[in-house]
Amino acid sequence: MARNITPRSENYSQWYLDVIKAAELADYAPVRGCMVIRPTGYSIWENIQAKLDLEFKKTGHVNAYFPLLIPNSFLQKEAEHVEGFAPECAMVTHAGGEELEEPFAVRPTSETVIGHMYSKWIQSWRDLPVLINQWCNVMRWEKRPRLFLRTSEFLWQEGHTAHATEAEAREETLKMLNVYRKVFENELALPVIAGEKTAGERFPGAVDTYTCEAMMSDTKALQAGTSHFLGQNFAKAFEIQFQNKSGELEYCYTTSWGVSTRSIGAVIMTHSDDDGLILPPRIAPVKVVILPISRDENTAENILLPKAKELAEKLNAALGGLCVKVDTEFHMRPGDRFFSHIQKGVPLRLELGEKDLQAGTVRFVRRDTGEKFDVNNANVIPEVTKTLDDIQANLFTRAKNFRDANTHDAETYDEFKQIISEKGGFVRAYFAGTPDDEVRIREETGATPRCIPESDAGKTGKCFLTGNNNARLTIFAKAY
Repeated sequence: MARNITPRSENYSQWYLDVIKAAELADYAPVRGCMVIRPTGYSIWENIQAKLDLEFKKTGHVNAYFPLLIPNSFLQKEAEHVEGFAPECAMVTHAGGEELEEPFAVRPTSETVIGHMYSKWIQSWRDLPVLINQWCNVMRWEKRPRLFLRTSEFLWQEGHTAHATEAEAREETLKMLNVYRKVFENELALPVIAGEKTAGERFPGAVDTYTCEAMMSDTKALQAGTSHFLGQNFAKAFEIQFQNKSGELEYCYTTSWGVSTRSIGAVIMTHSDDDGLILPPRIAPVKVVILPISRDENTAENILLPKAKELAEKLNAALGGLCVKVDTEFHMRPGDRFFSHIQKGVPLRLELGEKDLQAGTVRFVRRDTGEKFDVNNANVIPEVTKTLDDIQANLFTRAKNFRDANTHDAETYDEFKQIISEKGGFVRAYFAGTPDDEVRIREETGATPRCIPESDAGKTGKCFLTGNNNARLTIFAKAY
């Protein structure tokens, strides 16, 4: 059954698609560039969504919903914003059998329409801050689609906030960046580098953009989530003003931040192997699968199956959800049953055979390491909890060690080019170039500046490209 997955070493792109197909996560839709998210893939998104949504609400944010269609005139109000998104916009020009007086964009992002509404809702300093998040779909016409990573339509959340002062808005921007980092690392087992984007990589219309960058198992970078300080740019474009305590009118300071179904692609490419999907337990739809196994179908169904169902009920109660499944595919060979769950990334497999029943044990098999061990019936529930925690921690540690082993330093441009060409991975270098310099680096090496890490924000040195002093330590990589 492993033959349906191309080895990573042969063709990484095909391996990625094969893993998605074998795990039944998604498929291409009949509309070019769009995808159908299958139940397992959508369950993973629901789990990620639940983790993020809880953290948003802990920080005082509330959910709302805004229209899918955005008047074209709204996009024209913020020049840099419209320039950045114009090539990706899908436009609605006809409806009800008639040509529309004004075209509508299918939202590529919602800063403009939300800015319009905030201008109506915000009147006084007492109305601030406004802390709203939206769960929705967006459309950005994609010429080279790839499931989860780049599709014309995708699901995401987009937070949009308005504040009375620059300091409050900047604090919000960094707060949400760190919410993302917390969820990525604690729940998705993705070690990320959080930091500021360079001028050439900023979100269109933003003053500053911050990002969480992860390394995939082919050493390329993936932007997992972004948080933007928009200053007063959108407030001025959409007249988002408030009366301050002195009775004077001021423009608000706004932010926006988002994470999408791209995060599922990040999980796939960070943790999975040539046998298929590997999922961190905290976002896995099925954390544990129990397999009653016997050559005698009567024994399997009448003796082992009731025991397995009883154990599943206890485990679901202990784990707080419906995350334990009993495999009843008795028509399949045991090896095929095992491998179907391996390919789907189930973190822990419990095998219950006649010998196990007689010995009063259950066989544990970990997806991350393949380790097998027997556990006494009395200890199964606490051992499942412990093993799932161990798998979660191991996936994070393994990914972090891989990232660290593939992170290099460069002092000169020649050294930089050699590392990118021969080793790949993340390259740390002091950089003080312009957006034009960033274009040159991308054209000559394929690498782009991913971020200026928060942890290294105060470090300065000599630019590896221009030789200018006071350059900031920057992470470069080839990226998705």
